[in-house]
Amino acid sequence: MRPVTEYQDYRQYMQDFYEERKRSSYFTWRKFASLAGFASPAYLKLVCDGKTSLSKPGVAKVARAMNLEGFDFTYFALLVRFGNAKNDSEKEAALMALEREARMNKIRIIDADAFRYYEDPTCPIVRELAPVMPRATFGEIASKIRSETTAAQVRDTLQFLVKADLLKKNADETYEQTQKAVKGSKETIPLVIRTMNKKMTELAARSIANDSVEERNFSGITMGIDKRTYDRITREIEIFRKKIVDIANECQKIDQVYQMNLQIFPLTDKISNIESRKG
Repeated sequence: MRPVTEYQDYRQYMQDFYEERKRSSYFTWRKFASLAGFASPAYLKLVCDGKTSLSKPGVAKVARAMNLEGFDFTYFALLVRFGNAKNDSEKEAALMALEREARMNKIRIIDADAFRYYEDPTCPIVRELAPVMPRATFGEIASKIRSETTAAQVRDTLQFLVKADLLKKNADETYEQTQKAVKGSKETIPLVIRTMNKKMTELAARSIANDSVEERNFSGITMGIDKRTYDRITREIEIFRKKIVDIANECQKIDQVYQMNLQIFPLTDKISNIESRKG
């Protein structure tokens, strides 16, 4: 089976371990639990099915049962910490701890690349700017970014984008996009997208205050709808978003980097049928 360092979900790793052992020998959930020292024969199956979480004391027991030692044990323990995190801040902390450990052991975690890319708005901006500003200095690129950005930040961002294979640096000191999408696991992508949306919303607020109406377009609708209508609207938004991507891809001479946010969110709690009749 794949090494633990290729997993982003500790439950999936445990499930794969169980399936691998079951293929090669008589192996049951009861046997797995017994190897790990648990009294309940169904506990580890419940963990893998997502019906309960692996406890902190249980991490070392399960790791030992799966013969995980050294960095593999540390990685598995951090995977459990990430998978059991209660909120975004805990998930971010666990992911960054994973990335630090992986870097020390020269192992790349694409989820960490995805998180950094979306966490810092400078990354997608520089990724768009660098190819259209051939041989520009770090300071020249920084001067084009309207949010406060230093030459050192641009330098570090370019180094990260090249290392993460999101930009390619050519022999003539120019950059080009690799066309490689930023990928991550199903556990991490919702986290990084939420982070990106928060950062870009902050930049949108700055644009309202600082940019002229000729350079920006903000509009909004306050409306009362139901779930069926909401689903229909979000489908139309997705169609529109894809159309915008097609239009942007047709641009042959980029001279500026824009961010477009498409948002629809609730302003009230749901109104029950009883409350509606009272109205």
